[in-house]
Order: sequence, then structure tokens, then C-alpha cells
Amino acid sequence: MTLKIHIDDSAPPYEQVRVQISEQARSGVLPVGHRLPTVRGLAQTLGLAANTVAKAYRALEADGVIETRGRNGTFVAAAGSAAEREVAAAARAYAERARRLGLDEDAALAAARDALRAAYEA
Repeated sequence: MTLKIHIDDSAPPYEQVRVQISEQARSGVLPVGHRLPTVRGLAQTLGLAANTVAKAYRALEADGVIETRGRNGTFVAAAGSAAEREVAAAARAYAERARRLGLDEDAALAAARDALRAAYEA
């Protein structure tokens, strides 16, 4: 696992860790079941505070990308299908809400596109 933290980046270090691990897990660079370094170990390697790495790990676990197995460590989870299911559920909820609010399909799609563009350009 290779991570690079850019101090001059506008994204905070924990977010950089989260994004890089997530991308490596989804692309298969980090295969399902791969054991991640301990929070302290990764923090030391990256020159970050342990709390920074812990925050990234908590976010990754909430996203279903990694799973903690107690004293056995932290591992890459089978996140692809879980993440896709969660996104599909969120999309269904959004579509139902948009329809209840009286938006037509074009307006609902435009709002979703704007939200996605804002999220991915950040």
C-alpha cells in the first residue's frame, strides 16, 4: 500500500488517507482481505498524528471499505457490492423524495448532476 500526503493540498490529511485507501481498495490494488497497517504504524510511516489516521479509518469503516476485527486487525472489506447497494438505496430514496416534492425527471436529474459535480470537484 502506497500513500502520499501532500501538506499543500486543500484536502485535510485524514481525507487524503481516506480517499487513497478507498481508491486502492475499489481498484483492486488492495485486495479484499488485505490487512492494513495499524493506526499507529500508518501514522508513523506517513508522519501524521495517530488521531488523523484513526479518523480516516473510522470514515472508511463507515463507508464499508474496511472492517476492523478487534485484535486481529483492520482489513479491506468486500466494499464494492456493499457500496453499490448503499448508493442504489440512496438513489431510490432521492428519486422518491423528488417525485413527492413534485419535481419532474429532468429537474431531479439536474439537481443530482449538480450535487455530484460539486462533490467530485471538491
